[in-house]
Amino acid sequence: MDVRRGRERYLGGDPGAGIESWHAFSFGPHYDPDNLRFGAVIACNEERLAPGAGFDEHPHSHTEIVTWVVEGELTHRDSAGNESVVRAGDVQRLSAASGVRHVERNDGAGPLTFLQMWLAPLEPGGEPFYEVVHGIADSTPYALPEAGAMLHVRRLTTGERTAVPDAAYVYAHVVRGEVTLDGETLTAGDAARITDAKDVEAVAVTAPAELLLWEMQPASEP
Repeated sequence: MDVRRGRERYLGGDPGAGIESWHAFSFGPHYDPDNLRFGAVIACNEERLAPGAGFDEHPHSHTEIVTWVVEGELTHRDSAGNESVVRAGDVQRLSAASGVRHVERNDGAGPLTFLQMWLAPLEPGGEPFYEVVHGIADSTPYALPEAGAMLHVRRLTTGERTAVPDAAYVYAHVVRGEVTLDGETLTAGDAARITDAKDVEAVAVTAPAELLLWEMQPASEP
């Protein structure tokens, strides 16, 4: 298990425009050839947008983009005609496929924090796809077969335990609270990259604790 602390992430964004970004993987000007991906995950960005701030229209292709709102409301618009407001507890997915352009903004009155995770598809190309699953439950994993991956959301009370999926690769990110994972204590922003996970448990030290777990199959190269 390889633990990466939130403070070790690359700091980006544009403070003058109300954008603060924390990148867990090599990203943009923060190029790190030893930190390009883990399993199918090629980016895990924590974005903090002030009211009125956002990312103007920009392109994506051959990427599965999954967004998890921590606080506030995210407005999404894309070139395929989709428009949504995504809130805490919702899973947003944009399959960029052969190419799509989108806009992401904080049109709300309060601050916005969201996690955006990019996964490499097993096969490039195809038609863009978009969906939002509102209020996903802990017991309902979100399947992303295009990347050979499945997202598990765990919300834990103090002392509560949860099993980490047995899988070739598991990427665990602490959204809020404090948890122990295989003897290591992780707090908000920390992540763990687990290879050949088996019989691993996460335990909440403080509540509410929220943990995102990406379960990935061997077809996703490390």
